[in-house]
Amino acid sequence: MIGPTDGPLLLWGVGATNRAVAAALGRRGWEFIAVDDAPAPEAQQAMADAGGVLHPAPSSTEELAALMRRCGAFLPTPGLADGHRAMHAAATAGTVILSEFDLAAAWDDRPIVAVTGTNGKTTVTTLVAAALRRSAGAVAAGNNELPLVAAIEDPAPATFVVEASSFRLARSRCFRPQVAAWLNFAPDHLDVHVSVEAYAEAKAAVWRHLGPDDTAVVNEGDPVVSARRPSGRQLGFGTASSDAAVLDGSIWLCGETLVEVARLPRRFPHDLHNACAAAACATAAGAAAADTRAALESFRGLPHRLELVAQTEANRWYDDSKATTPDAVLAAAGAFESVVLIAGGRNKGLDLRRLAGAASVRAVVAIGEAAGEVCGAFAGDRPVHRATNMEGAVAVAAELARRGEAILLSPGCTSFDWYGSYQQRGEHYASVVRAAVGEEA
Repeated sequence: MIGPTDGPLLLWGVGATNRAVAAALGRRGWEFIAVDDAPAPEAQQAMADAGGVLHPAPSSTEELAALMRRCGAFLPTPGLADGHRAMHAAATAGTVILSEFDLAAAWDDRPIVAVTGTNGKTTVTTLVAAALRRSAGAVAAGNNELPLVAAIEDPAPATFVVEASSFRLARSRCFRPQVAAWLNFAPDHLDVHVSVEAYAEAKAAVWRHLGPDDTAVVNEGDPVVSARRPSGRQLGFGTASSDAAVLDGSIWLCGETLVEVARLPRRFPHDLHNACAAAACATAAGAAAADTRAALESFRGLPHRLELVAQTEANRWYDDSKATTPDAVLAAAGAFESVVLIAGGRNKGLDLRRLAGAASVRAVVAIGEAAGEVCGAFAGDRPVHRATNMEGAVAVAAELARRGEAILLSPGCTSFDWYGSYQQRGEHYASVVRAAVGEEA
C-alpha cells in the first residue's frame, strides 16, 4: 500500500467518491493532484476546500505520461472506462492504481461486510446493516451516498456494510472484508469494462483476499458465481438445499426457521432471494437471529425498486427505474402474471433482445435513445409503441393496459438520455402517473 511520502496521489474525475477521497487525504496531510475531463466550478471549490487544486486533463500524451510518472498512485473515479486514456497511461508508466477501498483499509481496521452483484446490492446492504445495527452498530457505505473513506471518519460504527461495485473492486489491491457476498451475475457495465469476462473478474475480486476466518456468501444457483467460489468458509443461498433457503412458506437458515414469508412486507420472488442473501451475510457477521428477523419483517423496500406509486380499481403502477439491465427487468416482470412494460433509455452496451424473455410482458412502450432496440426485441411478438417523452409513455401505457394488469417502468437502460439519474427518472414517472390517475402528485 502506498504511503504519504511516495509521491502525490492522482485523482482523476471529481464526483462524489473522489471528493470524499480528497477531503480524507487533506485531513491526513497527504498530497494529491486532482484532474477532470470537464472540471465544474463546484468541483474546483471541493478540491480547494480539501487543500488541493483541480486541473484540466493534460491535452497531450506526453503531458499525461509525465503526470503519471510524477505520482505515487492513481485513483480513477468509479466508472472511468477501462479504455480511458488515463488508464492506459497509468499502465504504461507502471503507476499503481488504487480505489477508495484501499485507502479505507490503510486507515481503518474495523470489520467489513461486502456485498456485490449485478442486481440487489443496495437492498441486501440495507438489510444487513439494519440487522447488525440492532446489536453491534453498523453503517452502510461504498457505492451509495456515503463513500467508505468518509464513513470511517465516524468512530461509532462497529461494522461497515459496503456496497461494492465492480468499478471499485476491479481497482482494489488490498480490500479484505470479513464477510463477502456475490449475489448474482448478468452482463452489465460494458460501457466501462472491456468485456463480460472482465466484469465477472471484477465481481469475483470481492473474494480475492479472504482469509481462513472470513466467510464467502455464495449464490449457489448462479453458475457464474458458483464456478468462482473461493476455498474456505462459506454460506450458500440460491437453491432449496442452500444454507439460507425458502422452504414450506418460511426462510430457513442453517437448518432452523428464521421467519415466515407471510410476515415479510416484501415477498416477490427476487425479494425472497435478497432476504436469504441478507440473512446469510448478517449471520456470518454475528447478527442475532432475532435481529435479522426484525430487519426482514420491517423492510418495505427502497425507492425506485418495484415501488408501487399509484393504484386504481383497474391497475397498479410500479416504478422500477433502478432496473438498468435486461436481467433486472426480467426479475421485475416475473413478479406479475401480466404486465405493460415501459422500457428504454440509454443502453450501456447490453443485448436488449433479452427483454423478450419476460413472458409476463403483454405490451410494451419503448422510450429514450434505445427505443429502436426495445422495439426490435419485441417486434412481431407483442404490441410495441414508441413514446417521445414520459407523459406520452404513461398515456400510451394507460390505453394499452387491461384490467388487472400491472404497468411497470423497468427500463433495462440507464437514464442519461432524458434524465440525470435513475432517481430523477423514477420521480418524474411517479409524478406523471399520479397526475394521470387523478392522485395528488
